[in-house]
Amino acid sequence: MKGKMNIYYDEEGDYLEIFIENKSPTYGEDIEEDITLFKTEETDEIVGIGILNFKKRTKSLKDIKLNLPFEVNFSTLKV
Repeated sequence: MKGKMNIYYDEEGDYLEIFIENKSPTYGEDIEEDITLFKTEETDEIVGIGILNFKKRTKSLKDIKLNLPFEVNFSTLKV
C-alpha cells in the first residue's frame, strides 16, 4: 500500500503510532505485549503499528536514525 505516512508520538503516554494514510476502516491486532498492528477490515492489509512503552523498548533513542524520505513496506511483516 502506498500513501502518506503519519507518525504520532505521545510523550506522556509513551506511545508511538505509525500509519499509512488509509480511508478504509481498520482494526487492531495485538501481536505481543504493548504492540498492535492495524489492518484494513476488508483486505487485512497492514496499514499501521502502535507501540506502547516505546522509550522503555529502546535503550537509546539516539540509536534510532531515519533517512528521510523513506518507505515502509508493511506487507513483509509476518504475523
